[in-house]
Amino acid sequence: MKPLDPRLLRYARATRAYLAATVVLGAAQAALLIAQAVLLANAITGVFLDDRALTSGGLAGLAAVVAARAGTAWLQEVAAARSAASVKSELRRRLLGHLAALGPAHRRPAGEIAALAGHGLDALDAYFARYLPQLVLAVLVPGILLVRLFPADLIAGLTITVTLPLIPLFMALVGMHTEAQNRRQFRLLARLSHHFLDVVAGLPTLKLFGRATAQAGIIARISADQRRQTMRTLRTAFLSSLVLELLATLSVALVAVGIGLRLVEGSLDLATALLVLILAPEAYRPLREVGANYHASAEGLAAAEEVFAVLETPLPTAGTLSPPAGGAIVFDDVEVRFPGRSEPALRLDATIEPGEVVALTGASGCGKSTALNVLLGFVTPTSGQMTVGGVPLSAIDPAAGLDGEAWRRRIAWVPQRPHLFAASVSENIALAPNPEEPAATHAAATHAAAIREAAGRAGADGFIGDLPLGYDTLLGDAGAGLSAGQRQRIALARAFLRDAPIVLLDEPTANLDPATAAEVMNAIRRLARGRTVLIAAHRPELIALADREINLSRPRIPAGVR
Repeated sequence: MKPLDPRLLRYARATRAYLAATVVLGAAQAALLIAQAVLLANAITGVFLDDRALTSGGLAGLAAVVAARAGTAWLQEVAAARSAASVKSELRRRLLGHLAALGPAHRRPAGEIAALAGHGLDALDAYFARYLPQLVLAVLVPGILLVRLFPADLIAGLTITVTLPLIPLFMALVGMHTEAQNRRQFRLLARLSHHFLDVVAGLPTLKLFGRATAQAGIIARISADQRRQTMRTLRTAFLSSLVLELLATLSVALVAVGIGLRLVEGSLDLATALLVLILAPEAYRPLREVGANYHASAEGLAAAEEVFAVLETPLPTAGTLSPPAGGAIVFDDVEVRFPGRSEPALRLDATIEPGEVVALTGASGCGKSTALNVLLGFVTPTSGQMTVGGVPLSAIDPAAGLDGEAWRRRIAWVPQRPHLFAASVSENIALAPNPEEPAATHAAATHAAAIREAAGRAGADGFIGDLPLGYDTLLGDAGAGLSAGQRQRIALARAFLRDAPIVLLDEPTANLDPATAAEVMNAIRRLARGRTVLIAAHRPELIALADREINLSRPRIPAGVR
């Protein structure tokens, strides 16, 4: 990522105001620095050469300049803190909104997203508080100081002009090495977060099969890798800081030696010599600070780079039309290809009539879930098109519409692993209410009867009644406290409550024992009545529920099968 990436200005508007404030404050600091140097040089020269006593006016002026410098530094810190908070909030909002718009097509693990939106973006504090202000000062301060130094001492000005570019040159060489290290460190942290989240979610199953200890060893190994990468990054940071400090010190020493020799010869007066000696280190200081603070901000820059990669992922194309009231769903020579894969993820040419139950079958990876995502509008076909009632899905707005006629509002989707939230059972079922139902009744007490009816039709009323507080029982994250079959029936209850005309089921009986799978299939039979149902299935018993089977493992679906 560049020191000041234009994407920060584009995606985080707060950066623009902060950058403008930093420029103004930086110019003020440079002017105050020159004023302080002039006052100090004149005061010292007057005391030692002219035997003048320090006046209260001179001391007051010097104190006022020092206080003003402290005030601008404080304003810089305040602006940095507020800007960092605003930028992080805006980037998080954009990140989560874009991921929600992408839907399941984003293909990023939950642990990685959590690490990115949490700890990753928090690291931008160092970027805004320390790195970016010094970057602006590194551009402004040396130029302003040289404007004052050249009239005072041409030789010192030329020496500083020649030696100043050495520091950015070495910073760039070190930065190219450390940027790769910081990216590796952030990826290891994201990998550790994702793996740890998976282990915590599956801990009961791991303990049941005696594999918890093995997973602890894997986490320990990933943690050790992350620790070693962190130590390598810190080692590089310390060594690069040493190189930059050494360069700056040698450059200032070169200026000081020249001044000392000319002062002894009498070709330079003491006031000018003091002015140059005070200002010379200040010309190098912002560049040294940029190099020192780059490593503190590198993790935040790496996280921002990942956020921008997500934000620049194109959204599926969406139209403006409302979906037709009914009609067949047609996959017209639909082909989907994903980057990095030589073979298409989906190739389908078929028609699904209203009220038909169709099973999508085939080996894992043949495109069953991809077909459902195409129908939901989460994945855009690479070639071909999908139509609903003769209207291309690309021309339909999948999220907006009037009177519940939006495309996605007409679909009930039961994924293979339904997500349950840390909320009550009734709140988890009411996640997908019937769009035709008035909004006021959604949260009203009368809605409880609809929830109970939906749970009963899904075969979930029995085990919900056995819970300590029934429908008011609070569940843990991801439905902790319920079995896989119970979570699946909660998801089916959502579909019953939604009462949508189209139902998508993605391996609804996967990982269930035969008895639980039979209960879930009974619920699916009830759900399928009078609806268009598309089932991604492996089990023969589930395929038997369908009116027709489409095997996606075949090279192509015959055109006559419609």
